[in-house]
Amino acid sequence: MIRRSHLTLIFVLALAAPAFSFGSPPSWLRNAAGQTVPAYDKNISAVVLLDEQEVTVDKKGSIITVERYAVKILTKEGRGTAVARAFYFVSSGKVGKLEAWTISGGGRSKEYGKKETIDRISDADDVYNEGRVRYIDASSDVGVGDVFGYTVEIENPPLFYEDVWQFQGYLPVITSLYTLNLPNGWTATSMTFNHSDIKPTVNGSSYAWRMNNLPPIPREPLSPSVKNLAPLIAVSFSPPGNESSGTRSFSNWNEISSWASGLYDPQVVVNDEIAAKARELTADAETELDKIRAIGKYVQNLQYISIDIGVAYGNGYRPRPSDLVLSRGYGDCKDKATLMRAMLQSLKINSYPVAIYSGDPSYVRKEWPSPRQFNHCIIAVSVGPETKGVTVIEHETLGRMLIFDATDDMTPVGDLPEYLQGSFGLVMAGDKGELVKMPMTAPLENAMVRTVEVKLDGEGSIEGAINEVTKGQSSRYERSLYRSLSATDYEKSIERWLSSGATAAKLVEFKPSDNHDEASFDLDVTFTAPSYGQLMRNTLLIFKPTIVSRSRSIYLTDKERKNPVTLGSLSFKESATFELPEGFSVDEMPKPVSLKTDFGKYQTSYEVAGGKLYFTRELITERSTIPVEGYDDVREFFTTILNAENSPVVLVRN
Repeated sequence: MIRRSHLTLIFVLALAAPAFSFGSPPSWLRNAAGQTVPAYDKNISAVVLLDEQEVTVDKKGSIITVERYAVKILTKEGRGTAVARAFYFVSSGKVGKLEAWTISGGGRSKEYGKKETIDRISDADDVYNEGRVRYIDASSDVGVGDVFGYTVEIENPPLFYEDVWQFQGYLPVITSLYTLNLPNGWTATSMTFNHSDIKPTVNGSSYAWRMNNLPPIPREPLSPSVKNLAPLIAVSFSPPGNESSGTRSFSNWNEISSWASGLYDPQVVVNDEIAAKARELTADAETELDKIRAIGKYVQNLQYISIDIGVAYGNGYRPRPSDLVLSRGYGDCKDKATLMRAMLQSLKINSYPVAIYSGDPSYVRKEWPSPRQFNHCIIAVSVGPETKGVTVIEHETLGRMLIFDATDDMTPVGDLPEYLQGSFGLVMAGDKGELVKMPMTAPLENAMVRTVEVKLDGEGSIEGAINEVTKGQSSRYERSLYRSLSATDYEKSIERWLSSGATAAKLVEFKPSDNHDEASFDLDVTFTAPSYGQLMRNTLLIFKPTIVSRSRSIYLTDKERKNPVTLGSLSFKESATFELPEGFSVDEMPKPVSLKTDFGKYQTSYEVAGGKLYFTRELITERSTIPVEGYDDVREFFTTILNAENSPVVLVRN
């Protein structure tokens, strides 16, 4: 899918001392720099004085965008905000000007222009991309108390008569302003998200949306993305009577499906080579699901390469023909989905492309029918009643469909990446297409089961073995770590994991086993740790039965919180057996814990028998978003877990 790019700010850390020469900042920047800003917490690195974007649509439909931006540096870390960036298309767009200035606390200034401007491809991962970026980096020239500002003018043809304006990022903002200037007779409407309705000031065919004095948005663990926290408007505009809008604006999701199907379906080319490859891949497949798995795995393993040509004219939404993708052996997300559709079609299995947003399951808003909300393409495969699985959904019109990401090679057929689950995706099925909620897997489908065997001696040293079996998206995390690191770095990651719970732990042996097709990952580890238990006065031996942490464990124990809490769907269970040293018996054990809430449950148990201590702990969380008003319950839940997992067992010498 085409990547939505707009004028924004990038963050670059630089350590050079500020240096200034006299220049001529414009009056708007001097006025912004002269404002008195509120006092912020010491962790706020900068404050945005002005974030203004003015969009003008001319009579021919071209769009000229002017942005003015000013930021004041509050800490050394904030120097990285002094960067201006302008995105444009080589084939159709142009940057009219890009200028920047710095103003020191003492009033001295420096001007930046063509000599300081760098031009590069917008996405370094693409082999070719018509999108380019010009930027000016002034981060080495500013210090605490200084102001950086820039103005940029860009002309790009519109793909759609739509725009999006996010009033802030994480930083506080004094003034945020979006202005839309339309030809006479044109009209605009807007929808507001993450905030009460923000209405524009209208003057003829000019519309202006403004917000002032926006506080910072704190970065908090397990928080929604800033796109779902910051005030946001989605703007749609059209000529009188929506004349000549064509495919530049849509009134419902069905219209988008029909439009997109016209781009996707003709690219599904089934020739002899594709049919032969499909038969080869499925030669040993006995069931419909086996066939889908064989083809899905093949397509996932094709090299991901994106070559974007003609993006400004809509080609970023058009996949390459499936026969071309097969012959060249690479493609992007929409290319892979198209090749898979062609192979399945040769086997008489129908399927549809699905437009979706990758990275935030709650990003797509069904109230605003727009293809701009998507940045990724997956596939929905029509299946019969014999094909079952956690990612199979039942649709009233389109029937049973198995949802699959043909790009994510860490997640096999039968599972779906966590960052897509629960999202709205547009099933592009012509005039039958609809926005459909993606499946969500249950906690037990994302389980980690751990078994720990430990021998404890009278000095507190231990030797032990750990076996972990993960499923679903829990296995995806382990698989990604295993595949992304070298053998040496992976071994070091295991040592760090052991040492985080058992100081000075030494890894003796480890054996990973990646069962990709079954969406599982196994890990066996043996280790030693000197003085894990603390021997006191040669009488008491104290140790914690929780030797290693839960995977990706987070404890939400801060007293206050500003943002909602987002929990994933997962299950964790550990059974640990400790062989106690001769001559010692259990003097004190923690009390068992049992918690149950709407969003999760947790329990522990302890038992002593035959010279051994048996300890279990189990955590289950449901996929949910808990509002700030419910944070006290979340905090109590995780505080209790933290205390339980830090509670020691006390042995006494007989």
